[in-house]
Amino acid sequence: MRRVRMGARGPEVSSLCFGTLTLGRLQRDLPAEEGAELICYAAGQGVDFVDTAELYGTYPHVALALRQHPGLKICTKTYAHDADGAARSLEKAQEGLGRAYIDIFLLHEQQSLHTLRGHEGALRYFAQKKQEGVIGAIGISTHCVAAVQAAVSFGREFGGLDVIHPLINREGLGIADGTRAEMEEACAAAKSEGIGILAMKALGGGHLIDAPQSAFAYVMAAPFIDAVAVGMQSRAEVDYNVAVWNRQSPDALARAACAGAPRRMMVHDWCAGCGDCQARCVQRAITIRDGRAQINSEVCVRCGYCAADCPEFCIKVI
Repeated sequence: MRRVRMGARGPEVSSLCFGTLTLGRLQRDLPAEEGAELICYAAGQGVDFVDTAELYGTYPHVALALRQHPGLKICTKTYAHDADGAARSLEKAQEGLGRAYIDIFLLHEQQSLHTLRGHEGALRYFAQKKQEGVIGAIGISTHCVAAVQAAVSFGREFGGLDVIHPLINREGLGIADGTRAEMEEACAAAKSEGIGILAMKALGGGHLIDAPQSAFAYVMAAPFIDAVAVGMQSRAEVDYNVAVWNRQSPDALARAACAGAPRRMMVHDWCAGCGDCQARCVQRAITIRDGRAQINSEVCVRCGYCAADCPEFCIKVI
């Protein structure tokens, strides 16, 4: 497994990152023991970089994996906007993961310079904890070109952000405010400033699953991308992805197991049409019609974040 440095200031990690969103309550909802077993299985093949978030509910999965592989590098994310919220999120991560040191801490789903300034208190807190040696690197995750651009300029006020986790894929699917070319340009500019780029949604939320090797080839070849977070929920998916990253041909069993139907969103019959999911969706993929949430599968990137805001938990990725 090829190893990389996340920019000028981030940790050294495997270029394939195990995305745990698929393991948690927003998607597969695997027991912690099963999720940990998959993370450990991937770690045994050289994947020592794990992406999680407070939202995902996968700290228990990662914590169990850390018991067997304490050297895993962990990236987590929070929606905290001020110092008090950031302190609570750091404590949750430390307690949830069973580890005092967090390799990378990101502000989750930033959209623009405006939202970054709105989260300045949290960013300053994390910058201080980085100086104290509690956090290794700080940054943002985003679906927006404007946030990548803002992270470069605004981050200079904090000595420079270390990592950006942007949505980017071969077709530019899911980029909320621009084109693939614009996101490429913004990421390349960030990379030139020494910021590590951890790409997400290489398969476009399942839209590119019919040709995964070409979708992965794009992000693997992009000179401004250091590592790629890919959600995995079975040994076959781990085997397939590791083979691709090692520039090998996945075996027949892995190809067959990964050739199923793409993931889709399901809205249960008890949906009350409250509209919370519609307000939450940055892709504008949800509308309320006839008293029930309707999802535009052509726009949806299957992030599952709408499910976290559903008071009845009637939306799921399956």
